[in-house]
Amino acid sequence: MKRYIFLFLSFLYMFPSVVVGQARWNQVYQSYIDQYKDMAIEGMLKYGVPASITLAQGLLESGAGRGRLVLLGNNHFGIKCHGWLGRTISHDDDAKGECFRAYDSALESFEDHCKFLRDRPRYRSLFSLDRFDYRGWAHGLKRAGYATNPVYAQSLINLIELYKLYEYDKAKSYDRFMVHHSGENSVVQDGVKGRPTPVQILGAHPINKYNENYYVVVRQGDSFKSLSKELNISVSKLAKYNERDKHDRLIPGEYIWLKKKQKKAPKEFKKRPYYVRKSESLYDIAQRYGIRLKSLVKKNENIAERGLRIGDEVILY
Repeated sequence: MKRYIFLFLSFLYMFPSVVVGQARWNQVYQSYIDQYKDMAIEGMLKYGVPASITLAQGLLESGAGRGRLVLLGNNHFGIKCHGWLGRTISHDDDAKGECFRAYDSALESFEDHCKFLRDRPRYRSLFSLDRFDYRGWAHGLKRAGYATNPVYAQSLINLIELYKLYEYDKAKSYDRFMVHHSGENSVVQDGVKGRPTPVQILGAHPINKYNENYYVVVRQGDSFKSLSKELNISVSKLAKYNERDKHDRLIPGEYIWLKKKQKKAPKEFKKRPYYVRKSESLYDIAQRYGIRLKSLVKKNENIAERGLRIGDEVILY
């Protein structure tokens, strides 16, 4: 299976913080890891392929999710047809118009990658290696012919060590919500400095993680109905989680939470109040920090009764 050298080099040109021979951290790669790490861990626990190897291969083979095979067929690992009976894509690789597998979701691609390695005799020896021996797996994949790039094994190792992907090989569980709700081209981004930080990219809505919950940021034209269809969560549940009517108009920039909200903000707000800004309501603040409105009102009964003013201190914890 050929490494897409031209694609990868083009990607490096667009994102110069990654340098051949001396990789440097960049957000594009990290975002891919954040999105798919739970799928990789699930595959490891079910099929025995180290999560670090799966993630590193996904980064290389897909150009961190930007490659044509991913965009058109959710194929993150460049797997050719090889007797595949499902949907296919024609793509130029070793020869013009070669047959590649196409999947209905990234999850299908990640699972098929693990099965592909497990079921092919030439990769059988890899499964006798320790799960934590990512170097052995990387060199074994190269020897077995997974890629023609002479530095393929070292490229995997560099990525694993730079992004500490080996930490995921220690996992004993994974986030099932993210595995089944993370849309194509969406990214998980934890809150920075105690506040949620959405990441805007093309494709499905980025799924952000904050305050033991998940949320998306509303775009122009969104509705509870459209988000329900994309995220596979019922309209009624989405509205209920956000303490809204399912027919309410959504405003671009607001947060829509995907599970029931918490009763308080994260622990770092225990002694840190929030100061009201112009035109803000308690509901606005509750949505921003993933707190149930009833709980926030209870914590701030005095100002809730008289109405918020600019500069008021709102207790979040």
